[in-house]
Amino acid sequence: MTEAPTKSHRRPAIGPGRLILVVGPSGAGKDTLIGLAHAACADDRSLVFPRRVVTREASSFEDNEQISHDAFRQARIGGGFAVHWEAHGHGYGLSRAIDDELRAGRTVVANVSRTVIDAARGSYANVTVVSITAPPEILKERLAARARSSDGQIEDRLNRAVGDPAAVPDLTIVNVGDAKDHARELVRIIKSV
Repeated sequence: MTEAPTKSHRRPAIGPGRLILVVGPSGAGKDTLIGLAHAACADDRSLVFPRRVVTREASSFEDNEQISHDAFRQARIGGGFAVHWEAHGHGYGLSRAIDDELRAGRTVVANVSRTVIDAARGSYANVTVVSITAPPEILKERLAARARSSDGQIEDRLNRAVGDPAAVPDLTIVNVGDAKDHARELVRIIKSV
């Protein structure tokens, strides 16, 4: 019989860099704010904004690397992802390369699912979770405007809930109004110690 690993048997948490997980419902504007923050911080070599790997067609709304379901499965099995998850019939992941960035003391900012927060907090030494949100009517309007067939049913995306208490964010940005103002708020969070 195999014993469950105790705290002393776990690998040390990866750090000292800071992992900023940006989470929130579909249509909240996570990628928009991350893109604006990335542009505002383009000269700062201590900040890393990795591209997610996704098993659906590329979109002008987000900066992802598109791969097939089979390639995603092979990368997952081979340990190629630092974190990975499935949502709405698609696979998502962040390359294992972020671990080296964090070990080098850099700050990594990534859009992830709320479902990976607990695992990330267990694997990384310095995690900050930022929730980007908006009222339901605005989320619905934004999703409809995207008109992306791979998004599936808008109502399904709006009704997706994560009941894990570990998914509670450290900070929340309500993204209503001027996205540039909210991006500046995100930059302040990213650059805070």
